[in-house]
Amino acid sequence: MNVSIEGQVVEVAADAVCRDALKGALSGKKLKQVLAVKCGETMLDLTATIPAGCETLTPVYVDTREGLELLRHSTAHIMADAVKRLFPDVKVTIGPSIDNGFYYDFDFNRSFTPEDLEAIEAEMAKIIEAAQPFERSVCSKEEAKKLFGDMGESYKLELIDAVPDDVVSLYRHGDFVDLCRGPHIPDTSFIKAFKLMSVAGAYWRGNEKNRMLSRIYGTAFSDPKELKKYLTMLEEAKKRDHRKLGAQLDLFSFQEEGGAGMAYWHPRGALIRTIIEDFERKEHLKRGYDIVQGPQILKRELWERSGHYANYRENMYFTEIDETPYGVKPMNCLAHMLIYKSQLRSYRELPKRFFELGVVHRHEKSGVLHGLMRVRQFTQDDAHIICRPDQLQEEIIGVLDFVRDVMAVFGFEYTLELSTRPEKSIGSDADWDLATNALTEALVRVGLPYAINEGDGAFYGPKIDIKLRDCLGREWQCATVQCDFTLPDRFDLVYIGEDGERHRPVMVHRVILGSVERFIGILTEHFAGAFPTWIAPVQARLLSITDAHADFALKAKDILARQGIRVEADIRNEKLGFKVREAQVAKIPYMLVIGDKEVESGGVSVRPRKGEDLGFKTLEEVVELIKADCEEPFNNGGMSYRFS
Repeated sequence: MNVSIEGQVVEVAADAVCRDALKGALSGKKLKQVLAVKCGETMLDLTATIPAGCETLTPVYVDTREGLELLRHSTAHIMADAVKRLFPDVKVTIGPSIDNGFYYDFDFNRSFTPEDLEAIEAEMAKIIEAAQPFERSVCSKEEAKKLFGDMGESYKLELIDAVPDDVVSLYRHGDFVDLCRGPHIPDTSFIKAFKLMSVAGAYWRGNEKNRMLSRIYGTAFSDPKELKKYLTMLEEAKKRDHRKLGAQLDLFSFQEEGGAGMAYWHPRGALIRTIIEDFERKEHLKRGYDIVQGPQILKRELWERSGHYANYRENMYFTEIDETPYGVKPMNCLAHMLIYKSQLRSYRELPKRFFELGVVHRHEKSGVLHGLMRVRQFTQDDAHIICRPDQLQEEIIGVLDFVRDVMAVFGFEYTLELSTRPEKSIGSDADWDLATNALTEALVRVGLPYAINEGDGAFYGPKIDIKLRDCLGREWQCATVQCDFTLPDRFDLVYIGEDGERHRPVMVHRVILGSVERFIGILTEHFAGAFPTWIAPVQARLLSITDAHADFALKAKDILARQGIRVEADIRNEKLGFKVREAQVAKIPYMLVIGDKEVESGGVSVRPRKGEDLGFKTLEEVVELIKADCEEPFNNGGMSYRFS
């Protein structure tokens, strides 16, 4: 049979394994970089027999995303092997690869310690050095249950019972065997760099009613340099942790006594979000949006009609008023549709673009809450565009342009993903096809590259997800554009067309920043707390050198404040060096020093937080300097804005 590999046709025997075919097309270092192959969408071990009818094999290289996932999943197996060698009474459960690494959950009678992790790493190194091949076998479920039952691995028995097929696959390296679909790397020596990172508790199968397990997180790379680079990035991320900076800069806090997953905004943090929200409101108005506001709770029957109750209720909160059940809104779309329905609409009025900085509540499990990044109450910069079908593409393009301009202001690069219909969804096939095609064609028209994310759309429609990349190379999901033909139908939204007949509009759900809380968390880490001057809660701090300069400092503060500068004065009886260090820790953009010379000349000596000395400037020059600094980011986005 003939098999094509990277454009080369290789003749192999009918029972040949994938590695045999690869050897006919690749050699040397390139061949050694292959961990597995793909036939169509199916990934195979190199030792797998080439499937009948397979015309093309695609190598999976170790430096690709799929290759790295494979490497990390195999490392999880090796970690489980090492744990069993050191702690034979431990029961193993599952060990998948995840973003940036892998984990394995163990049932252990105590927590793993840092010393345990060191011992496990040393044992893993021995297994890797032994270059033990990963060997796949297939057996009946009963045979597998006998195998793992004899080993006392009760969690594996539960997993086997959940497999719908009659047979299961096992992977063995050395004496360690695990239940696994695979595939895996050829042998353990392919792992060149790994590190165990941390230990955490995790309920079996994520259910808090089940036993708490010990989860060991780790990571692995094909190159020690990549591991070192990753660990350096983590150290930098730790310094930039928004939870730490939020407390240091007095921006926000979380109060457990008031409830988990809800942020308390302190004056400086509240001012940052006020500025961002003000910018958003003004920019939406410029782009033809109407600002609206809906209630926090709506009758449950509305959530039933929309499909949220059937598909999303585990993330919702409910209450009862006058014996009528209500749902606390997790999204703003229902209120916006009711506003649309409040009057008869003509085709001439469309599109209607309803924008709301809407506070929503979503029930997140306590284990996934993470500072501002994952909360139970947050504000979305949410809009719903209700338009005629012939207007849909232009509206989607308008949203993508909006995202482009705003991301440029904050200096973020971003990528796009088109997420398609999930298994749990509402609406007809025809509507899903229409919505998916509209999004696809809009992406093609704007000429932006995008990836397909199969099955990850919203339950009511496909979507474009925009992931921004921060200064550490991490990706964050923020903006999204979702196309919806279903909810307008369920809520009987109509407009009177040019023909005088009633027609069904289309609805676009979209956010630009996403969760305001999360976006501020990302900004805090991206800028390491040194916010751009236009959103910095304090733009300048006046520093008097002695008490004799205090009166002028207070006078200068009043003058600058009247010009719209967010300024404060430090007139304490402290040394100048101490005041400068405090201002630097507070990451204030401009320090304005006042001594005898400055008082005499009616100005200040300007020291930006970056460390340079701009020398003496009049107060008028300081105002112009700070205003110009505030305007600079908007030159990138082609917009203008001033907080007032």
